[in-house]
Amino acid sequence: MDDQKAVKELSAALAASNNKDLIEDFLNSLLTKNEIHEVATRWALVKLIKDGMSQRKVAETLGLSLFKITRGSKELKKEHSSFRAMIELESQLDS
Repeated sequence: MDDQKAVKELSAALAASNNKDLIEDFLNSLLTKNEIHEVATRWALVKLIKDGMSQRKVAETLGLSLFKITRGSKELKKEHSSFRAMIELESQLDS
């Protein structure tokens, strides 16, 4: 099995859909409750870091190791951060 090929296929399918209910239903069907929790926690941590919360406070708030927080922080600092781009897209939807 080629993991990257599967990621590309899933990305293309998600990008082709304009139906957020379908995507939500798909993700809930694809992922276990634990996997959903992991994804939700990582999403929350990058949003908190982007909002300026310290890594230690994020770790305390979400009950995560500093290692996981540091990884998210490094991803946000990249020049072409996909984390930052997705957060900005999401925030535009809230406006």
